Amino acid sequence: MRKFSLVVLCLIATSAFAQNDTRKDPTWWEKYQFILNNGPIADPGSTSSVSVGTNVDVSNECGPQSETYITINPANTKNLAGGSNEIFRLPMRGYFSTDGGKSWGGVDAPLPPPIGANGFDFGSDPTLAFDSRGNLFYGYIVVFFSRGQGFGSINGTQMAVARSTDGGRTYPSVTFFEFQGGENHFNDKPMITADADPASPFRDYVYIAWDAASGGSATSGGIRVAASSDHGATFTTTRADDPHGPGRGIGAIPFVGTNGELYVAWNDYAANTIAFNRSFDGGATWDKQTVVASKVIPFDIRIPAERFRGALVYPACDVDRSTGAHRGRLVCSWMDLAGNGTTDIFTSYSDDKGSSWSLPKSATDQLSFAVDRFNQWLSIDPTNGVVNISFYDTRNDTTGSRFMTDTYLSRSANGGASFGANVRVSTESSNEHDCDGLFPCPSINYRNQQGDYEGLVAYGGVAHPIWTDSRRNQEPAPGCTTRGLMEEVFTASVK
Repeated sequence: MRKFSLVVLCLIATSAFAQNDTRKDPTWWEKYQFILNNGPIADPGSTSSVSVGTNVDVSNECGPQSETYITINPANTKNLAGGSNEIFRLPMRGYFSTDGGKSWGGVDAPLPPPIGANGFDFGSDPTLAFDSRGNLFYGYIVVFFSRGQGFGSINGTQMAVARSTDGGRTYPSVTFFEFQGGENHFNDKPMITADADPASPFRDYVYIAWDAASGGSATSGGIRVAASSDHGATFTTTRADDPHGPGRGIGAIPFVGTNGELYVAWNDYAANTIAFNRSFDGGATWDKQTVVASKVIPFDIRIPAERFRGALVYPACDVDRSTGAHRGRLVCSWMDLAGNGTTDIFTSYSDDKGSSWSLPKSATDQLSFAVDRFNQWLSIDPTNGVVNISFYDTRNDTTGSRFMTDTYLSRSANGGASFGANVRVSTESSNEHDCDGLFPCPSINYRNQQGDYEGLVAYGGVAHPIWTDSRRNQEPAPGCTTRGLMEEVFTASVK
């Protein structure tokens, strides 16, 4: 099978930790491979969540879901919305809750018509945000491909932002833009935000950032940020990284300041830094690219908990929008190598709109034995300024193999200067290696596993982490024949 050479070659060349090439495929590649060779599985129709103790299985449907995201409606804080990749189906999956995350429903996000007679298209990489009026925006990429002659070809990629006015129950309108044809360019890893401050000069602007992979081209690649001033109907795109640089960045995240400032951070894996830029005019123009922190891991790293792929270095950032002592503070988090060769979650903060940053420090419990932490996300509670960070953690694997993962939460009440004892969120560990000692396990999606990132949102003293969980991987579900539920989307409400 011919691979998407641009992305594979680019990633292999830039990672110093490569052990094999299979883990280098981006998460959409597994979806592409499955649909290309098997076709998509059936639509699950209306689904509903299942409570598993204090955790909730949000997806509760056949086949693997991964790469999760969650947000909260500031106009109605009982309304949460989420999303995930559907690895064996074409569309993205959206989730909605009207009772503060106790129960959830599921819905598909729209796709455009495919290209060509033998064409297909599918969604990947979910990201969601509410504006101040309760409009919900769901961002993702669309991958177009064709089947035929025993192999497939990528026809192009496109950005998508779907809009819901009923809290995520339906997505009647969607804007598709920034189509990149062929295999020489690729839109990847979007993240979305909205300026939900009623006093902001850019109130309800919607911003989505992504990387335009182009084999390291300085002119056609780079970190892109699109802004919409008309509630997602149209977007204007600019470039946030150094236009003379190599165009090798990934994991761009936009976040909004207390006076309408627009910030974006990303992994510059050519310079091996967490990079940063800012705009003071709603994303129309950008300052000069700067650095939050240098790091050890350029792109990703193989860790025991992920058998067939690596854990990626993505920043997750937010701004303190509370009325507390640290209002306006920027805080960023990312994964990097710890001193003992394991991975850990680090943070840094800025009190001058990103002009300077504090020295990086760990946000996790420092234990006397080897533990890996990865797939972190960060959310600052706008009601009290508490910095919340969720992440996978292997501390509960008593065998010492660091295979078993749990989701943990770390909190800081002083703006990220220090963090309290971590709280275990998942009530049961996941094992992405085997099931009851069986390997390979037919109900684990080894090529995708946990995906590239997990989500978190905090509001009113309650944190809502969302993550990929395989504890129910062998349980049957309607429509499942040779496989079980596989990887599911789980969440919890942590006070």
